[in-house]
Amino acid sequence: MRAAIPNIITLCNLAMGCMAIKFLFEGEPLLAVICSAVGLLADFLDGAVARMLKVSSELGKQLDSLADMVSFGVVPGVILYVLLSENFKLAYVGFLITLLSAVRLGKFNLDTRQSDQFIGLPTPACTIFIIGLLLIHEFNSLGLKELIAQPALLLTVTIVFSYLLVAEIPLFSLKFKHLKWKDNEIRFIFAASSELLLIF
Repeated sequence: MRAAIPNIITLCNLAMGCMAIKFLFEGEPLLAVICSAVGLLADFLDGAVARMLKVSSELGKQLDSLADMVSFGVVPGVILYVLLSENFKLAYVGFLITLLSAVRLGKFNLDTRQSDQFIGLPTPACTIFIIGLLLIHEFNSLGLKELIAQPALLLTVTIVFSYLLVAEIPLFSLKFKHLKWKDNEIRFIFAASSELLLIF
């Protein structure tokens, strides 16, 4: 039973991804963002709980990738599709992010170099950025709604982030194997900086 706990958390991530897609197509972006936020939390917790309980399984690894494909592959593609569909007939281009997310997750599963760091942009980080665009559009933050709705900007974001997902660029991982300062300096500084930026 203990071994199933991380998998249940992973399935919560998947469920939240499905709900986010539902709310996006129903014109409820804020509910979609809430579901995505819960999914992100579940994605962080499943691995942490697995390490804490000292349980691991091949099924868990596969479930994690499948859940990530929906929550951090399909969801950002749908967000871009929804934003593009306001002013662009070929809004389906937004799903390029979904296709490259699938490639990125497949490469991650096979790449032994990515145990302590990432090669290319992780799909959750890509999703967080695109959710940010959706929130700026929804709340007209700093009067930027019209800018965010421009197809040229959204297409540029789609192409650049699709490339970053599969680029051979080394990036540090935010996964904490322990909570000591040593070996986690960059992670703690980055997390604290992110919190301050979110507040301000």
